[in-house]
Amino acid sequence: MKFRFPLPVWRVWVLAIGWALTPLAIPAPFEDTLAQRLVACTACHGPQGRAAPDGYYPRLAGKPAGYLYNQLLNFRDGQRQYRLMSQMVEPLSEAYLLEIAEHFAAMEVPYPAPAPVQATAGQRQRGEQLALRGDASRQLPACASCHGAALTGVLPATPGLLGLPRDYLNAQLGAWRTGLRKAHAPDCMAEVARRLAPEDIAAVSAWLASQTVPAQAHAVVASAATLPMRCGSAVPPGARP
Repeated sequence: MKFRFPLPVWRVWVLAIGWALTPLAIPAPFEDTLAQRLVACTACHGPQGRAAPDGYYPRLAGKPAGYLYNQLLNFRDGQRQYRLMSQMVEPLSEAYLLEIAEHFAAMEVPYPAPAPVQATAGQRQRGEQLALRGDASRQLPACASCHGAALTGVLPATPGLLGLPRDYLNAQLGAWRTGLRKAHAPDCMAEVARRLAPEDIAAVSAWLASQTVPAQAHAVVASAATLPMRCGSAVPPGARP
């Protein structure tokens, strides 16, 4: 009885020669750059820091470096509460956190069109009033008086409000209102949030989230005008964050 190979011998030889001549797959070299290391941030905050589609992880790209730096410090030092962020930044030095902030601040990527927002005409009108003119009867300054006339932020440390999802805006105002989120004293945003009625929060978040971000939106240079409230997180013009 003759032994039968599973494959003809000549075919085995051909396969063996082919494998020998095929170059081994070489993985792409790891680039030890800041951009490569910060890919971990984009897992939640979206590619290039454009924001995640779920509405809870905000945009990082193009925000003032001073603001991003302050928030990283706040997560590290417990003034903002989110365990994953706190654990990521806890071992990092202030110099490295500033480098991260400046990396994302330098990114210029377009904003998407605003997502549809469900709100009544009355809510939109009230939201526009609070954002652009405030409400003197409740001692509420306009959002624009601190965040810039175009609501795109003020250098070096005040963020823009346009382009943020409604869920994120609601969550942050609620966190300030309840004391879950804190900033340097005097905490002006906590004071504003406590003066806002729940229906005001819903109105202003609806109006802000429904606005189209202007092309080439950038934070503006701080003016010499006095802010309507003392704010511990506002860095004086010309100061390093």
